[in-house]
Amino acid sequence: MLNIYGYFYLPKIDKCKINNLGFFVINKYAIICKILGGNFMQKGIITVVGKDQVGIIAKVCSYLATKQVNILDISQTIIQGYFNMMMIVELSHISEEFAVICEELDKLGVEIGVNIKLQHEDIFNKMHRI
Repeated sequence: MLNIYGYFYLPKIDKCKINNLGFFVINKYAIICKILGGNFMQKGIITVVGKDQVGIIAKVCSYLATKQVNILDISQTIIQGYFNMMMIVELSHISEEFAVICEELDKLGVEIGVNIKLQHEDIFNKMHRI
């Protein structure tokens, strides 16, 4: 059953990953996956923090494009010379394993002198459930 927010609610399903449909069950009652164009969307949160310098956004976005990671939303600010960026990204069509992309983003961050972290949206959904 699809509710007005575009999320599925299925009663009495235990925590598991349903591979053939490509979505995650978060708890017994809700599958937290947004539907877009008939596909189930998995999202991730990318944070980038460090000393400001030229090319941070370009390098991160170029890397994401090579891995088929779609940027859904982006916000960045510079506070007293420190760069802060948060991105909401779509992970449904990534060309590598999630863990590989996390590791490579971490390495990219070291190369350009910032801290880059990718976390699956499920982590945030579960934290707010506690």
